[in-house]
Amino acid sequence: MLGRGRREERREERATFGLRGDAERYQMREKLLSIGDDFWIQNESGQRAFKVDGKALRLRKTLIIQDPSGSALLRIQDRPIRVREVMEIEDAAGATVATVAKAMITPLRDRFTVTLAGGGQLTAQGNILDHEYTIEAGGTKVAEVSRKWFRIRDSYGVEVAPGQNAVLMLAIAVCIDQMTTR
Repeated sequence: MLGRGRREERREERATFGLRGDAERYQMREKLLSIGDDFWIQNESGQRAFKVDGKALRLRKTLIIQDPSGSALLRIQDRPIRVREVMEIEDAAGATVATVAKAMITPLRDRFTVTLAGGGQLTAQGNILDHEYTIEAGGTKVAEVSRKWFRIRDSYGVEVAPGQNAVLMLAIAVCIDQMTTR
């Protein structure tokens, strides 16, 4: 009885978010990579959508998200000399697009704040370690991270709402994964 209610609740959540509609869904590897490793982010059809290139031999952890042809789209770097963990997302020209920081006080759930360079803020909260969380802007869900969509071991999905910057949402998920698996 309890299981059936939860399943129906998930179906309703999917229907309200438009999961089968225009939303984009990507498959990510859990515990993404160590320095120097590369991996592909695949779309729901299994096609290679983006490559994450882990740059070796650097003082700071640096990851570059590239399109399938190898052009750099975003660069992720940690900022190790801060009171709390922070990672910055930069565009190809080196301008900061967003800053991802772990919340200082999280009484019930893990929470991250994402400060956008153009103004605005996103919040990622939920069960971060189990890859079951949402990214919201002003209470509106803009992306969801979950293991439930893919049955492949050590992988999880990132679903991006229509009209959102998919590469940025994927970069935010990469940052959160890096900051929680250290």
